[in-house]
Amino acid sequence: MTDQPQPPEGAVPVKPTSASRTTLSHIMTSHDTNLLGTVHGGVIMKLVDDAAGAVAGRHSGGPAVTASMDEMVFLEPVRVGDLVHVRAQVNWTGRSSMEVGVRVMAERWNESTPAQQVGSAYLVFAAVDEEGKPRRVPEVVPETERDKRRYQEAQIRRTHRLARRRAIRELRERRVAEGIDD
Repeated sequence: MTDQPQPPEGAVPVKPTSASRTTLSHIMTSHDTNLLGTVHGGVIMKLVDDAAGAVAGRHSGGPAVTASMDEMVFLEPVRVGDLVHVRAQVNWTGRSSMEVGVRVMAERWNESTPAQQVGSAYLVFAAVDEEGKPRRVPEVVPETERDKRRYQEAQIRRTHRLARRRAIRELRERRVAEGIDD
């Protein structure tokens, strides 16, 4: 028996932003470097995807797959010996999709200086069932003013993402109709 109130039959369950928020921390080593001697961007991107995937799975209560990475921004290089903290949370939810916002922070492993933001990303995840088919996700409920702002910004990114996909599809259809096959 659970003490948690259950939603009425057929109602969409809800979860607060804080329910699935998480931080993944990792010390960067020489195995993580690129030819310039700093940490390879792909290593940071994997950590971002790992943290975002954990958040999406926790929020949706099961498997969730990366559908797209909307944006990845690298602000500062990460060095060997940096302790990297990847903070992620669900910003917005649709029927079966979720936008996860990620902030990447880094600090020297042996110093007591504050962590500095070195990157950020927005990823879209789709919740899937055992057969890989989309499944419904709980609606995210923003708790703070910052969460509300992130929710609104996520809606703008979604609108732009859908408009961009539609415009590209229409362009390709026109080119095919004109006999241009590339």
